[in-house]
Amino acid sequence: MVTFEEQTRCIVEALFSDLGDDESGCRSLETDSGASAQPAGEPLTGFDPVVIASRLQRIGDQCNMDFEKVSSEALAEVFKGKMEKFEAAVDSLSRSWSDQNPGMVYERAFLSVSVKLIMHVAKKVPAMVHPKHLIQAINGNSKVRNYIEAHGGWENLDN
Repeated sequence: MVTFEEQTRCIVEALFSDLGDDESGCRSLETDSGASAQPAGEPLTGFDPVVIASRLQRIGDQCNMDFEKVSSEALAEVFKGKMEKFEAAVDSLSRSWSDQNPGMVYERAFLSVSVKLIMHVAKKVPAMVHPKHLIQAINGNSKVRNYIEAHGGWENLDN
């Protein structure tokens, strides 16, 4: 059985593998052939990191924050290259966004903000960004993990 942390790593790596493509993103769910990126020898499941990365990217696209205009000490540190502040910046921005939008739960906001911010920083200063920053942010947040697991795992995360 693959752990939640390992699934997160596979999903984030799939998300990052398409960073160079401006508009295409990950495989479109509508055009996905159903072929799974399941590791050889693993039992066939609904876990396809490329499809889930596409869903995660769509969740990130829901974030309408202009990070350049947001006042946040942690975010300012991230823009200065201190990626160790990434989790704190995402947490702060997610809380603020979910507080301002009653229909937005914190966990969903966290996923949206984290993906959008990592993509923003990757475009701005690509050398600073590594998949581990997003992997650690998601795996390190027990509320987000519980939210994903309560919805049936990554396979059932919809947008």
